[in-house]
Amino acid sequence: MTVYTTMDSPLGELLLVGEEPAATEAGTALASLSMPGQKNGAVVQDGWNEKAEAFTEIVAQLRSYFDGRLTRFDVAYVSGGSDFQRRVWTALESIPYGTTLSYGAIAEQIGAPKAAVRSVGAAIGANPLLVVRPCHRVIGASGALTGYAAGLERKQQLLDLEHIHRPA
Repeated sequence: MTVYTTMDSPLGELLLVGEEPAATEAGTALASLSMPGQKNGAVVQDGWNEKAEAFTEIVAQLRSYFDGRLTRFDVAYVSGGSDFQRRVWTALESIPYGTTLSYGAIAEQIGAPKAAVRSVGAAIGANPLLVVRPCHRVIGASGALTGYAAGLERKQQLLDLEHIHRPA
């Protein structure tokens, strides 16, 4: 069963979407975390059930992150995407709080050729878990902000929150 809730944040309203497991399993697995106006962001569908209590733990973690007290998320999420996307997303999850990597560094980390930088960028752009899976920590090789499904202004807000200083 697909469930959802919304929460206010410094970035605007966040939409959290999850899949509730069978009765024998515990917890709701996060399938999407998106923002209004986000490219390819989730929108509430017919048949989804609003259920704030299913997201109590992730909402608490997000609030702690936005308050500057949490530096790493610990949430169950729905696996999806292609094998290549999952490799890129795993690399995203390994970028420490307060640091950045370039698209080329991600390509290198997953063993992809340098020519795969565009494919890496596309996989990062398809990340359904903004903020939680920190794609905002990936910047251009020059230090420039490039690509963010929710907009470069929000990407900058997240980098500022984490006290990340980029080259001028």
